[in-house]
Amino acid sequence: MTPAPDPALRRVLTRVVALNLGYFGIEAAVALTIGSVALVADSVDFLEDASLNILILLALGWSTRGRARIGMGLAAILLVPTIATAWMLWTKIAAPAPPAALPLTLAGLGALAVNVSCAAMLARHRSAGGSLLRAAFLSSRNDALANVAIIAAGGVTALTRSGVPDIVVGLGIAVLNITAAREVFALARAEHRSALP
Repeated sequence: MTPAPDPALRRVLTRVVALNLGYFGIEAAVALTIGSVALVADSVDFLEDASLNILILLALGWSTRGRARIGMGLAAILLVPTIATAWMLWTKIAAPAPPAALPLTLAGLGALAVNVSCAAMLARHRSAGGSLLRAAFLSSRNDALANVAIIAAGGVTALTRSGVPDIVVGLGIAVLNITAAREVFALARAEHRSALP
């Protein structure tokens, strides 16, 4: 018998979804306006986080085996921002130009505030839902690390007028997502095996 989902956890996940969807719109608009690889990667990551947490909300009451299957699927979702980053890198290499440093830095600061808030809320529950909540926590934590790098890239861009820091941070975000996807998939696969009769 699968235990009923914790109502407090449902409220946390609902807040996390709302924050991620809201900031996706803000950061995507800034990213497209200033032509930032790092912000495109990070904004798509906010949309991915919202999708991830919606799926977790739906799967909370499922069996361990069912949640593990969803966890393996979520590992693939964690790779979506990597694809968006690759597309933006291609366009950036074709027409290299540094993004505006101030909007880049301010967008990074806003994203950091959202992601730290989400990670803090999820940290209290990350062991309650196996690979699902581990995926949500890792995603928010990785995003907060990426936001620190975006803020730093804004400072370096202001000093150098180079597009290289933005490109490097975009690639770093892609690597973080690949690493998180591998960890979530491995945990979900282990859960699935342990749930087999």
